[in-house]
Amino acid sequence: MDRPQAGGYRDGPATGRWLQGKPARRAKRVVATALWAVLLARRAKRFRDTAFRVKRDFVRRPLRLDRLFHSRPLYFVTFCTYRRRKWLARDDVHQAFVDFAANAQRKFNVAVGRYVIMPEHVHLFACGDAGFVLGRWIGQLKQALARGAGLTRQSSQVWQEGCFDHVLRSDESYGKKWQYVHENPVRAGLVASADEWPYQGEIVYIDRA
Repeated sequence: MDRPQAGGYRDGPATGRWLQGKPARRAKRVVATALWAVLLARRAKRFRDTAFRVKRDFVRRPLRLDRLFHSRPLYFVTFCTYRRRKWLARDDVHQAFVDFAANAQRKFNVAVGRYVIMPEHVHLFACGDAGFVLGRWIGQLKQALARGAGLTRQSSQVWQEGCFDHVLRSDESYGKKWQYVHENPVRAGLVASADEWPYQGEIVYIDRA
């Protein structure tokens, strides 16, 4: 069989076959490159279509806080006296609560909705603006109620530490939660009807039904 020499190719049949093989291999490479480019273009198109669909759906989806809480979260809060001592259900404490809540609304844009003051604990609904810090505000409310009752922490502990708070997640939950809380004095045997309990009310109307 004829083979190419160092200086080039020998004339003859083998030379033609050898020269014809190079364009064929080059053509195959060109075809493979073109096919690969088509495959990459298809993948890129699928990626763009998927990205656009995800972005479009994300923009259309409402923000979580706006959907659940409207513009401001509404808190349901409960806090208790130390060792459940029964000193809250009295006129001076009730007045201190009303004064503090009215001042909070007027000066600090904190709305206290419905509330019930039981002998040893308090239930209330409240919401504030973006700078509202619930724990700090409850601490100030506790101090105001203790002062209204003439109690100081220097003599003995007045409050159980902290509070229980829960963010309401639907319009219906405010009314349903209030119905349960409103009946607390009846379940405790303090009154025959919830409306007879004098230490309850609503400072600010909160439109959550």
